[in-house]
Order: sequence, then structure tokens, then C-alpha cells
Amino acid sequence: MNFPFYIAKRYLFSKSKNNAINIITKIASGGIIVGAMALFVVLSVFSGLRVFSLSFSNDFDPDLKVTPSTGKSFYFTTDQDKKIRNTEGVVDFSKIIEERVLFSFDGKQQISILKGVDNNFKNVSKASQKLFNGQWLKPKTYQVVVGYGISEKLSMGLFDFNNAFEVMAPKPGKGDLALNPEDSFNKSVLIPVGIYAISEELDSKYVFADLGLAQELLQYKTNQVSGIELKLKPNSNEAEVITKIESIFNNKVDVKTRAELNATLHKMLNTENIAVYLIFTLVIVIALFNLIGALIMMILDKKANLKTLYNLGTEVKDLRKVFLLQGSLLSIFGGIIGLILGIIIVLIQQQFQLIMITPTLAYPVEFSIINVLIVFLTIVSLGIIASFIASSRVTKKLLN
Repeated sequence: MNFPFYIAKRYLFSKSKNNAINIITKIASGGIIVGAMALFVVLSVFSGLRVFSLSFSNDFDPDLKVTPSTGKSFYFTTDQDKKIRNTEGVVDFSKIIEERVLFSFDGKQQISILKGVDNNFKNVSKASQKLFNGQWLKPKTYQVVVGYGISEKLSMGLFDFNNAFEVMAPKPGKGDLALNPEDSFNKSVLIPVGIYAISEELDSKYVFADLGLAQELLQYKTNQVSGIELKLKPNSNEAEVITKIESIFNNKVDVKTRAELNATLHKMLNTENIAVYLIFTLVIVIALFNLIGALIMMILDKKANLKTLYNLGTEVKDLRKVFLLQGSLLSIFGGIIGLILGIIIVLIQQQFQLIMITPTLAYPVEFSIINVLIVFLTIVSLGIIASFIASSRVTKKLLN
């Protein structure tokens, strides 16, 4: 057995005659355990919040979205339709039109996005499954599905035949709207048949309508769309599919993944995660000052033994290695115990939902092996650094 490791193990598991050193060592061990446990629990909570936040966009946004590189719309040919259907990795796709328009109901007005969708939209997005009330719209009708936030702002219900739900969209090519406002807009009366509820932002953003209705309102041609949303097979190669889709449209379109469609949300969540990690890492660094103090006290307590070993021929670097290994082992064992406690807490919350945000919504936590590795490597790395600082106090001057 390696000599420094043998001595370090003996020092780690044996009690000192000085009771103060034993207390300081226990405090250092407790700080490492609590720090590892707290860091893992916090990272698991933020992983849960990340999954919870992204679940709304995952229910709404497609796997891939095709939009024109320039302008608001493009022409989708029959040949392109066939090529996309034959593209490996594509399950289904939906043609869409999105345009910001003005909605009015009973004297109230709201500017939102009219989203025209075809019948395949239900196979690409889960929006049709998130109805708060009513039903999904039927093709080739004037039926629409509005967001819960829009219905609240307009004080609008379903099948209200006493008040008309109107939409107004600017006519293309009308530069001066002030000359004759009535002739500058296309108008249509819509029939709200459903209210969807996904998230506060999305519920106030979209009104779903039939693709043909949107084309009529915006004066688009039959094969003119503003985007195509695609659903991919699980574990399909996104990069390959994107390359194929771009070649189908002669590289005149932009193809974005779900993450790219929500780049701001992803960036915000990642920034928060990093900030919390750094804050709790700072707490662990402060806690490891106790480890440095405990090792220095141990060095002073074992000074006579170190002199004996030095006089017997042990090199100073090996004596330093004793306390470096002792501190490292203390960090490893403390990190493992803290991780075990943290994992137990996370699994209990997942299973029994003890902490609730609302009476019906449990605080989300997510167990992740990556978080386990991050916490363990953080504790061990910082523990080794702290042990190295403390072990550097073993010098020839001290031993002489």
C-alpha cells in the first residue's frame, strides 16, 4: 500500500487527542455534506423548472419550422410536397400562415397573430389537445380557436351570436391607410368554437383558423404559405433533415429547431442555472475554509510524528501528500454522503410531492446523472484545492 495513503487513512478515521480538532473536523465534514446535498437539490429543482417551462413550448412548437429567408410568404409546390413526404426522418408536416391582425368583440380590440393551419396540424402540434373549453375548428369553415388570455381580454365566450367576433387584416399594397381606412382592411366575421390554454404568453398570442380562411383574408394564393411545421421521428438526425429540407427549397428558406424557436427562453434558463450553480459553489468554497483549518490544526497536532517520519527519511513532499490525501478523502466521502442525501430528498419529492407551488401543482424536480457528476466533481475539485493549500504548510522549516 502507498505509504502516504496509508498514513492519511489512519489520520482520517482515528480521533485526535485534542478534542477541538475533532470538533473542527466534524464541522468541516458537515459543511461538505450539506454543501453537496444543497447544490444537488438546487440543481435538480432548476432542472425540474427547466423541463416544466419547456413543456409548454414543446406542446406548441414543432420539431422543425420552415420560414422564408426573405419576405413573409413563399410558394409551396406539389413537387416540394412529395419530396418532404419522402424525406427520411419526417413523420408529417403542416402548412401554416401567420400574420398579426386586429380582432374586435363587443367594442373591445386586441392585436394578436392569426394562425391559419391545415388538417395535418393536429399531427404536428399538441395545441389541439390543450383545449380549455369547446372543440377544435373544422376545416374549410369560419370557425376559430382562441387563447384563454385573448378571450379574457375581450370578455368573449363561445357561440355568442349576439356580438360578432371580427378580424381585420391590412390589404396588401395599401400604403396610406389614413385616406380610406374602410378600404384598407379585409374584414371577416369569425365563429369561436374553442378556447385553448397552454401558457400565459401563448394564450394571448394566437388565434387558430383554417388555412383557407387565412389565405382568403390575407389575399394569398392557394399554394402560398408563410411557413411549414414538421414533426420528426424520435432520435432522427435533425442536421441531416434540415440539410435535405433546405435543398428542397434551394436554400431560400430558414429551418429552425424547437430550441432555436425558443432561443431566448433557453438562454434565460441556462443563465439562471449557471448563476445558481456559481452562487452555491461560492457557499461550498466558504465551507471548505473549515477543511483548510482542520487540516492545518491536524498538521500542528501531528508535528512530533511528522518530525519522526522526516528524521527516518521520509521526504517533505510525501508528508505533504499525507494531508493532501486526507483532505481529498474527506471531500470524496463527504460528497458521496451529501449526494446520497440529496438524491433521497429529490426522489421523495418526485414520488410523494411534499412541497407544492399551488394546491394542484407540485414543485418540479428532475433527477439527472449529469447533476450528480457536476456536484461530485465540484466537491472533489474544490476539496483537492483546499487540501493542497493546507498541506503546503508542511515545510522543512516546520519540521526543523
